[in-house]
Amino acid sequence: MPKYSVIIPVYNRPQEIDELLKSLTLVNYSNFEVIVIEDGSNLSSEDICDEYKGQLNLQYHYQDNTGPGLARNKGAEYAQGEYFLFFDSDCLIPSEYFNHVDASLDDIDCFGGPDMAHETFNTIQKAISYSMTSALTTGGIRGGKKKLDKFYPRSFNMGIKKDVYQKLNGFAKLRFGEDLDFSMRILESGFTTKLILEAGVFHKRRNNFRSFFKQVYNSGIARINLNYRHPGSLKLIHAIPTVFTLGYILNLILGIAFPILFILAFIPLFIFLIDASLSTKSIKVGFVASLAAFVQIFGYGLGFFSALIKRKLFKKQEFSAYEKNFYN
Repeated sequence: MPKYSVIIPVYNRPQEIDELLKSLTLVNYSNFEVIVIEDGSNLSSEDICDEYKGQLNLQYHYQDNTGPGLARNKGAEYAQGEYFLFFDSDCLIPSEYFNHVDASLDDIDCFGGPDMAHETFNTIQKAISYSMTSALTTGGIRGGKKKLDKFYPRSFNMGIKKDVYQKLNGFAKLRFGEDLDFSMRILESGFTTKLILEAGVFHKRRNNFRSFFKQVYNSGIARINLNYRHPGSLKLIHAIPTVFTLGYILNLILGIAFPILFILAFIPLFIFLIDASLSTKSIKVGFVASLAAFVQIFGYGLGFFSALIKRKLFKKQEFSAYEKNFYN
């Protein structure tokens, strides 16, 4: 029986699955199985999975589209491991990943690690990776720093004991924010989580700003939705992107009458440019990353504000946006 069951939902991304499975063949560890759930894709990954069955203990299963959370639940139905490991299809796994996890498990119920940009990623992928991991844009709440009051593992890199997963009935039927909802339920039920800084993965994320905007816009909506499911989970830090976005728009409007404000509007871009260039050791990536940071902040901020208005003022029920073409 394997120690780890690696569960991967995939939707129309056969090339990513190929790269992810190849990375798993190169890890310095063997006591794991891999379960790929094809979530109603038009572009099948079955042939690619078949190619790796001689190198990995691998299962492939197809289901009608339900979204990533329920696809992970389907994978868990086939899993035999003591721990379930969830990766997104756009991740690459470093060779020592399982060794770091093994050395850090102790007696924890759920764990996760950070995400990073691989040197082979293109400029946009590196820029978006900076935006999603920088302390300037996320405050380190995604696992980029060790001193967190509470750590909420994300589904791109999440491990959990099988019996804990079963007690909580896995992921809820949510299109967005399902991993945070699950992490919140884990902690609310008295189980423990741990950030394993050494157990990072290379995360490709989106390849263009349009789909990146859709992702973070839905993340902003999800944060408001989650507060209704988990009262008190909304913190001041979650509202900062909205405050920045609305303030920035107001600054540009006032800049019509006071040109000095247009000049001040470039200061945040300059700060992101310097920080990203130093972090990535590339001025080119720094320029693109400064734009990615604005896309992230504005997208999340507008989604958050939209959900706040619709749910607080107009009493609308739980909702999300871009559901049909989010993954395209």
